[in-house]
This record gives sequence, structure tokens and C-alpha cells, in this order.
Amino acid sequence: MSESAAQPPPYYERHIFFCLNERDTSHGDDCCADHGAPEMYAYCKRRVKAEGLAGPGKVRVNKAGCFSRCAGAPVAVVYPEGVWYTYLDSQDIDEIIESHLKAGQRVERLLLPPQTGRWP
Repeated sequence: MSESAAQPPPYYERHIFFCLNERDTSHGDDCCADHGAPEMYAYCKRRVKAEGLAGPGKVRVNKAGCFSRCAGAPVAVVYPEGVWYTYLDSQDIDEIIESHLKAGQRVERLLLPPQTGRWP
């Protein structure tokens, strides 16, 4: 196939992945599940569907395992842009939906610092 041939549009315009990992925190590690990630994943999925953003050519809300960025828990990432977020509540998720998933604008205040890894 030549490089000038048009690429078909992606099946989904964007994916948002939520880390839902649960880990034994007896050693001091945080995990996203302990910070409300399962509830925020479910909330985001409902809101994206209610807003008519779900489906082919639109947005897909996905579960994910550990991203090894536990120090920023809870963590979500939007692709294809590769924008990493941390969040506290449904208001933060609403802002990600409105600004990023709908309008393609990053939510600067919720960006996960690039150096954030598994441990502080």
C-alpha cells in the first residue's frame, strides 16, 4: 500500500483507560482501586453513553490493569493522545469528558506529572 493512500478512520476516535488494579497495600503501595477508580470508571462509562459519545467513531471507556504509576492514584489515560490524568471525584471526570473527550482539550489541572511512577 502506498503512503499516499488514505488511512481508514480509527474504529474509535478516543479511548479512556482507567486503572482498576487492586494490590496488597500492607507494604505502603497505593492502588487505584483504593481511590475510587472502579466507581469513577462506571460513572464515566454511564456519562459517555448518556452524552451520546459511545460507540464506533466516538469514545470507548476501558478497564485496565496496573499502569505502574501508583504514586498518582487514581490514574486514567486518554489515547491516541497519551494524556495521563489523576482525578478525585465525578466532577473531575465530568471535566475530562467535557474538555478532552468532547472538545479535544487537555485538562491541565488534572495532568499526572510525567515523572510520577509507582512510588513517590
